[in-house]
Amino acid sequence: MALHFAFNRIQTDGPNFRPMYDAIVGSEREKLGDAGIWGAFYGLFGLASNEMILVTTGDITNMDDRLCLVDPVQTAESIYLEPTVRPDDYDPRTREGLYVFRFFDVRNSDVNQIAQLSKTAWETFEVSDEYRAIPQALFCEQDRSSEFGKMLLCTWYDGLNSWQVSRTPAPEARANFRARGQLTLNTKPYATRLIGG
Repeated sequence: MALHFAFNRIQTDGPNFRPMYDAIVGSEREKLGDAGIWGAFYGLFGLASNEMILVTTGDITNMDDRLCLVDPVQTAESIYLEPTVRPDDYDPRTREGLYVFRFFDVRNSDVNQIAQLSKTAWETFEVSDEYRAIPQALFCEQDRSSEFGKMLLCTWYDGLNSWQVSRTPAPEARANFRARGQLTLNTKPYATRLIGG
């Protein structure tokens, strides 16, 4: 069964994201229909205080339009994704810590190779004693009919120090990440935390 995800960057006109989150998980939840929530995240770096990231699952058709029906969401930008090597289910994220979302601009013909390089790199990357990091997802766009597209990597860290130390992983992982980087045209990260109740 194919898994469907949407990365939704949403914004309100108030000073912070919290009213949007409360509405989405509470009184306005029915406006998302049958879509599930994989995770809701607020920004540490790269997002305004009145923005948040919502990753939805399952029935994600026209998710940007549906989110704009939620009061007080003002704008919503959605990218429709499918997983490559992770995840293999819709289980929501629950672990506290740092979640870094990193977009890659890629040639769609390179998606499978990038996914395999990542999977191989993770065999040593996520077992290090020097830091704590677990890749959560590596997505590609659902529509890969054009020459260029995006991939999205989401990695959990127990904190910013682990993120910093992990910039110099084991040599085996580093070699695969370097090869992946040669297939990547551009990257853009967002540092976030999971929103709790």
